[in-house]
Amino acid sequence: MTLVKFKRPRLPWYDNMFTDLIGSDRMLTDDFFMDNKWVPAMNIKETEDLFEIEVAAPGFEKKDFEIYIENGLLKISAACKDEKKKEEENYTRQEFNYNSFFRSFTLPEIVNEEEMIDATYNHGILKLILKKLHVDEVIPKRVIEVH
Repeated sequence: MTLVKFKRPRLPWYDNMFTDLIGSDRMLTDDFFMDNKWVPAMNIKETEDLFEIEVAAPGFEKKDFEIYIENGLLKISAACKDEKKKEEENYTRQEFNYNSFFRSFTLPEIVNEEEMIDATYNHGILKLILKKLHVDEVIPKRVIEVH
C-alpha cells in the first residue's frame, strides 16, 4: 500500500464545501430546509391528570398564535409582523421584523382530544394544558386474529 500525500488549500470554507454539496445526506433531512428557521424551545411536564406544555416564544402577542388538533396531532404556529417607521429631518428609516414558527406533536392516546385545551400566554411563555382521559375512559386496543 502506498501512502499518497494530498495538499489542499486551508481555507475556512473548503473543508465543508464538498461534504455539504456532494457527500452529505443533509439534503434528505428536514434540517436542510430548516437552516434559517427558528423553532422555539419547549418543556413538557406530565402529571397524573394532565400534560403541561410550555413553549418559549417571546416577542409574540396572544392574537399571533394558532393552536389546533388535527388527526391526533397538536399543531402550534405563530406569526407576527412588526413595522417601525421613523421620520427625521432629511431621511426616513424603516425597520421590518417578521417572525414565525410551526411545531407539531403526536398526541398520546391518553390525551382527551374532545375536551377544551387551556392556553395562556404570559411573559413570552405559551402554556398549554392537555387533560388526560380517566383510566376507565381509555379505549382498550382491539386484538384481531389472523385466520
